[in-house]
Amino acid sequence: MAKIADQYFTVDPWQVQEEGFDPNHARVAESIFSIANEYSGVRGYFEEGYSGDHLLGSYFNGVYENNPEDHSIIYAGISRQGHFMVNATDWLFTRIKVDDEQLDLATSDVDRFSRVLDFRNGVLERQFVWRTRTGKELQCTFSRFVSMTEAASCYQRITLTPLNFAGEINITSGLDFDTRHGNSEKSFWRMTKQENQGNSFAGLGQTIHTNKRICSRATILGLPVEDGKPIIDRNRFVGTQYNVTCEAGQTLALTKLVTNTVERDPAVADAQLWSQNETAHAAQVAMGWDAALAKQKQFWQAFWAAHDIEIDGDPQNQQGIRYCMFEMAQTYHGEDPANNIGAKGLTGEAYGGLAFWDTETMCLPFYLFNDIQAAKNLLEFRYRTLPQAKERAEMVDCRGASYPISTINGHESTAMWQHANTQLQPSTAVAYAIWHYGHLTDDHDFLYTHGIEMLVEISRFLYSRGDWSQVTHQFSFYGVMGPDEFQVMANHNAYTNYMARETFRYTIQLLSGMRENVPALAEQVVQKTGVSADELAAWQKASDHMVFLGDNNGMIEQQAGFYDLPHVDIDQIPVSDFPLYDHWSYDRLFRNDMIKQPDVLMLQFLYNHQFTERSKRLNYEYYEPRTIHESSLSPSVHSILAEELHKFDDAYKFFQFATRMDLDNYNRNTRDGLHTTSIAAAWLNIVYGFGGLRSDGPTLTLAPSIPKQWHQYSFKITYRRANITVQVSPDSVLLSASQDIALQVYQQPMVINQTPQRVKIPKQWRTPATVPAM
Repeated sequence: MAKIADQYFTVDPWQVQEEGFDPNHARVAESIFSIANEYSGVRGYFEEGYSGDHLLGSYFNGVYENNPEDHSIIYAGISRQGHFMVNATDWLFTRIKVDDEQLDLATSDVDRFSRVLDFRNGVLERQFVWRTRTGKELQCTFSRFVSMTEAASCYQRITLTPLNFAGEINITSGLDFDTRHGNSEKSFWRMTKQENQGNSFAGLGQTIHTNKRICSRATILGLPVEDGKPIIDRNRFVGTQYNVTCEAGQTLALTKLVTNTVERDPAVADAQLWSQNETAHAAQVAMGWDAALAKQKQFWQAFWAAHDIEIDGDPQNQQGIRYCMFEMAQTYHGEDPANNIGAKGLTGEAYGGLAFWDTETMCLPFYLFNDIQAAKNLLEFRYRTLPQAKERAEMVDCRGASYPISTINGHESTAMWQHANTQLQPSTAVAYAIWHYGHLTDDHDFLYTHGIEMLVEISRFLYSRGDWSQVTHQFSFYGVMGPDEFQVMANHNAYTNYMARETFRYTIQLLSGMRENVPALAEQVVQKTGVSADELAAWQKASDHMVFLGDNNGMIEQQAGFYDLPHVDIDQIPVSDFPLYDHWSYDRLFRNDMIKQPDVLMLQFLYNHQFTERSKRLNYEYYEPRTIHESSLSPSVHSILAEELHKFDDAYKFFQFATRMDLDNYNRNTRDGLHTTSIAAAWLNIVYGFGGLRSDGPTLTLAPSIPKQWHQYSFKITYRRANITVQVSPDSVLLSASQDIALQVYQQPMVINQTPQRVKIPKQWRTPATVPAM
């Protein structure tokens, strides 16, 4: 299937720019111009109001509502009530009128429109000239940012300059809790308290069912108090209306400082929350716009100095990878271990703001090599929700801890049993993430406490979910769905079985090491979890006798009977049939050998060093032609393995839309929010793919190559406190590190340090265009 770019935004290495406004791209642009700081995020909607197609989205991490309980679900083990990230306070709310004509880009006459999101400071700026029906021209500039250092602090600045008239401009600024979630006709908020002192106003909002609270407080600078009239008669709204008289050429500047304080704990009294918000807001006002913006610039300057990827010779992917890294830092940087990464981040409402197992498999590596504390906090989220995972295991007639397929609060939110009840990937992904983090850090404080407790409970769940064959007397998993979601109720799924086997082995190994090195802590684990010698022996036996459908050549059957399935030539499927979920009968997806996303190949990506080159090649050449890539993580995994197998054309083909999945709207659904997994996978594609990084073996390894389309590129990673820089040109690699660190480079051991060392790229790792003529 060919995916075609819809290139709308200007290509620039350090920003996304929109020149001229096209209503047909309005929703896409709202997603692309989203800004966030993990704590909260807003889409790039027009704060002055827009009557055209739009999604006014203002979201706060961990602030959610419940769906109505579905009483039609009568079977045990199926979740009857889901939850979703709820649209919250519109702290940017603005309305502008001249001569009773309201500014609305859906109907107003505007000229010289431009919008810019700058990666170097996180500021979104929009400007245009509004020409009213009576011919008056008003230069309008809107700027906004959310602080990356003071999570609750948000900033808005509006400047208005009459170009050819003198007269009155009417401006309304407020805090609006009367927002709507998607197509809902009702608001999920009630305002329990408000105050308005003209240039300063505040409101306390509370969700209707889950009782999550946000206290929002704003101060308006730049407008005279005497020109303001408090608005007191609107439901779920607090704000002030200003009538300001301006001369031609005079610039009116409104600066709005907003503090949004979230409280998820019902034990905290409203009065305490109100007071905390007052204190935080006073500090924000004391700092002011200029100092806050200076700190914002410092944050991003430090981020790019430590983590930037530079590409010479490919402007589109240079912009694309910086946009992806910018969004990853905005989406999550470890500000709060109670947060996780939703499938759309804080940029839209598709997937309900829920986190999936992609967090541990695709997003975590970015943080492991860029922000190790953030990586640890992602694991701490899973520890915080361990009680809910244990409840879920019991709900599905198992023991231990079964992590949900989708969640915000730790409870399963998916009612589709074929996903929620048969996919074991969330639990094995958490176990893999614990191993991956521990493997790279040796953080025994975590591993010997929270880590081992989760591993024991996951192993307990897996053993109770699996069973022994009455014929072969081997252990396996029955009635499961692997990563390939086009196969349901499968037996002996290779990915599931292998991941479970490694989970058993690592749990046993870690606990055994604890008994030898820290016996007191090991005993605490036994006391807390009740793990017994009999259980450990059972897990060992299960891992030793695990069904794995691999032959002596290294070929792996995805699941029992997969080779016997009817074949579908995916290249013959009409483009008009995509996405298949929308055009094919649901059960039709399950009746053939078409693969949604990598299954066996995903396993060979995660445990890369445990498979031979021959095995990876055989499986790639068999499964890749059957894969339809209906998941945003799929192309990058294929690109990474293709590069390793020196299938350079395949690697670049799959990479082509990795960094620009959303910028160029390849899937035609960017309007619903950004693809966080794809954004994380773009970084993986460069660092693990072209950079050849492998982090699952006994030693960190690098085997860089360079696409023939590039002149050179560089990336930076942090490993065991060493800041490593890798610069790749067509024939060599330049390596340096802030301190001595041992690596393998092209399978040869090296110690790199502050003195740059140049290594020739072996001929087999060079793309044909970069191999010198003989």
